[in-house]
Amino acid sequence: MQVIDPHVHFWALAQGNQPWLEHPTPNLLGDYAPMAKDFGPGELLTVSGDIELLGLVHVEADAVDPLAETRWLVDELNRQEVRLPSALVVGADLSKPEAIDHLEAQCELSNQVRGVRQILNVHADPLFDYVGRHYMEEAGWQDNFSQLARLGLSFDLQIYPSQMARAAQLAAEHPETLFVLNHAGMYVDRQGVTGWRAWRDGLRLLAAQSNVMVKLSGFGMLDHDWTVGSIRPLILEAIDAFGVERCLFASNYPVDGLYAAYQDIWYAYAEIVTEASAAERRALFVDNARRVYRL
Repeated sequence: MQVIDPHVHFWALAQGNQPWLEHPTPNLLGDYAPMAKDFGPGELLTVSGDIELLGLVHVEADAVDPLAETRWLVDELNRQEVRLPSALVVGADLSKPEAIDHLEAQCELSNQVRGVRQILNVHADPLFDYVGRHYMEEAGWQDNFSQLARLGLSFDLQIYPSQMARAAQLAAEHPETLFVLNHAGMYVDRQGVTGWRAWRDGLRLLAAQSNVMVKLSGFGMLDHDWTVGSIRPLILEAIDAFGVERCLFASNYPVDGLYAAYQDIWYAYAEIVTEASAAERRALFVDNARRVYRL
């Protein structure tokens, strides 16, 4: 089975750049202490089994120093015996005055930089809240965001359904910037129909903007005991909203490795879209990722 994996994370604890990983504190992931070990391209190839990786996209891993993370990644990718086509979605705090300077420095480090991610998840429940502030409402953040198009960078959008209306507005304000919604929109409030509707309707608002894509990934983060049956409605709903041409399957490894083996994640996706045409499956597993991240 051939795939381009457009959402993986690498780290080396000796870098001291991911304190959240070095000192695990239970959160929405549950006890993620088993993940607190080095993980790089070699480890990914080891766990991939019979999944044939045609390329990968590294997404920033909440590093304290994004520039140091990018510098380490460039060296790490270059020293691999098996060099897969790779792209980087780097980190940046767009609320900081120096954010664009730091992004330009990261682009100078590597011609593999394709996009930016800044986690934006805000939630009333502290267990699910990532950042505690609404960045998309801040003028300084907005000003820096407006520079991404000039730099030729996409934006990986990690939010909850309650933030989707504002994100759709942001996408409409910046039609020249490509947005990639992370983890199928993180359907977090699962207690009743209200949460489902917020997620479903938010997806439709984002899908109405032609410059928004969606990664079908990260299901284990909020459903630690997921099955093919439990994620099928989410995947099919997202594909229905965005269309095959704007959806990308991804592993979110090693984070989702807390809940499933690498191969099992990909074979679950394949089972769900088994009735799609060969061209549609190729788009979902390979071609869309290649196009979006210019691999």
